[in-house]
Formats: sequence, structure tokens, C-alpha cells
Amino acid sequence: MISIVNYGLGNIQAFVNIYKKLNIAVALASSPNELITADRIILPGVGAFDWAMTCLNASGMREMLEELVVVKKIPVLGICVGMQMMAKRSDEGVLAGLGWTDAEVKKFDGTSFRQKTHLPHMGWNDVTVRKAEGLFRGLESGARFYFLHSYYFVPNNLDDVLTITDYNGPFASSIRSRNIFGVQFHPEKSHDWGIQLLKNFAEL
Repeated sequence: MISIVNYGLGNIQAFVNIYKKLNIAVALASSPNELITADRIILPGVGAFDWAMTCLNASGMREMLEELVVVKKIPVLGICVGMQMMAKRSDEGVLAGLGWTDAEVKKFDGTSFRQKTHLPHMGWNDVTVRKAEGLFRGLESGARFYFLHSYYFVPNNLDDVLTITDYNGPFASSIRSRNIFGVQFHPEKSHDWGIQLLKNFAEL
């Protein structure tokens, strides 16, 4: 069962629709009890870092998520701000992140951009796959994903980086640290490439 964490943020119905079309068991989880049956977890997110952390903390699901992800090692996929929340901290706010990965979140340096419109990083972009197995099986070349963000994920362990994307310089657009996966882009808005990635996650 894939559980989509429903804490008030993210394109949750889009994930449900994709998995139903793939005939993969999926459910929304709005309480700790609804997470218990999960063998895969998706943590979506949009908007500001501190607001996302506040909403998750208020949902009552954080303790159960910690148990499932940190203790039981159930695979989790963070999407956009959901990925950023798994870091220790973010330049965007003052609240601590979940700290599931040894990473922080930084803001793109707008002063270094040559083009007039530069933030947020919005629209389609390529990814360079460093590790093609698992999450990026079948996406080794030519895959494009939809991005919408002004902050980027910086892992301290470069071995965690699955893909790199160039936006006025390279940044980690997806990571894996043990059972913890994160993508900065929105697979639920990325057509066939995003569908393949979500299918891959279900089959890990």
C-alpha cells in the first residue's frame, strides 16, 4: 500500500489518480492510524518551508512517520518541498526540518543570473541521471520533469545524489539516502516520465 501523506499541502489527488490508473494500491493518510498499513510513503509539499513543517507538525502524523521511516526503514519519497523538509534546515525559514538526511536547503543566488526572469525555477528541465537503477529505471536518458522552486537541496554526502539538473549551475534534483528518496521536481505534473518514476517507486 502506498500512502500519500495528507497534511494539507501538495497535489495529493494527482498521485492517487496516477496510481489508480496503474492499478497500484494507494490511499490518503490523514491520521497516524491511516499510515500503519503503508509499505511506501509519499510526502508531497508546495509553498514555504516553515508553513509546510507547521502543517505537518499540526497533523499529528509526524511521530508515526518517524517510526515508519527512521525505525522501520519504510521507503519514503519526498516531492518538492516534501523533499526539502527531509533536510536539517532551510534558508527559507527558521524551523528545523525532519533531519532524515544530512542536508540543508539553500536559495538560488539571484545576483548571479544573467537572464531577467530567474526565480522561481519554473517549467520543464532535463535531469542527468547518475544512478539509473531503482527510481530512474527506464529514465536513463531524455527524461524531462516539471520544476517550480526557488530553493534547492544540498546533501553533504554526494553519493546520495541520483540526478543533477542545471539551472545557472548544477544542483541535486533528486537524492537517495538509504530508504529515503527525494525529488525536487513534480512527477505528478511530468507526464509519462513522472508516471514511470512513480511506478518505479512502487516497485522498489
